[in-house]
Amino acid sequence: MEFLTSNQNQRVKDWKKLQTKKQRTRSNAYIIEGWHLIDEAFKSGKQFKEVMVVDPEDLDDLNFNSEAEVFQITPEIAAHISDTKTPQGIFAVLPLDSYHEDIPDQLTGGWLLLDNVQDPGNLGTIIRTADAAGINGVVLGGSSVDIYNPKLIRSMQGSHFHISLYNGNLNEWILAFKQQQVPVFGTELNEEAKSYKEVGHPEDFALIMGNEGNGMSDETLAQTDQNLYIPMKGNAESLNVAVAAGIVMFQLIKS
Repeated sequence: MEFLTSNQNQRVKDWKKLQTKKQRTRSNAYIIEGWHLIDEAFKSGKQFKEVMVVDPEDLDDLNFNSEAEVFQITPEIAAHISDTKTPQGIFAVLPLDSYHEDIPDQLTGGWLLLDNVQDPGNLGTIIRTADAAGINGVVLGGSSVDIYNPKLIRSMQGSHFHISLYNGNLNEWILAFKQQQVPVFGTELNEEAKSYKEVGHPEDFALIMGNEGNGMSDETLAQTDQNLYIPMKGNAESLNVAVAAGIVMFQLIKS
């Protein structure tokens, strides 16, 4: 096990750069931090390229694959490469998944399409909720947050190991759903919108949620088969997008 002590070490510099999308794409890898995420990755059978730990004895309870390089690092290096104020002292570098840009041949079950959702905290909550609800996949469209954004990785709390995440043009995805006769639901309150409780529990569906401030784009909205809304008894003007997505997902996929 190599012991690294300087922030100027090239490996340390490379780990730090993995906080940027450019470097993640260039190196085809990303960094995760903390015991929970690393344990989730391990339980999900993910490949580890490198493991970095302040105290090597902390690894005794985990059995990383033999191909992973393990490095002991100082607390100063941990603080340098961390995206948090209080690093847990353990990190891992994992390869990027290769499927994110491809539309599957079979679009069965429930799907969630996100139209320019830009807040990592909201997006992470949405993906965790989709994971809990049993959604098959989540598509990040437009200028939605990068899948491997460190804040998003932290917010998802490991759900990206359990649910398929895609980047893509929502127009192309909607066309693919329509070609397979899968209903596409929008979320927009207008004269033709139905309560989310009135459409039952379709076996296959796609649900689109819009941007936190502006909702769905007009172009995307025009392609939906039916728009849904959530009736509200109180006086709140609107719901947070993550809360609204959770309510509608659990209703549509209700067994």
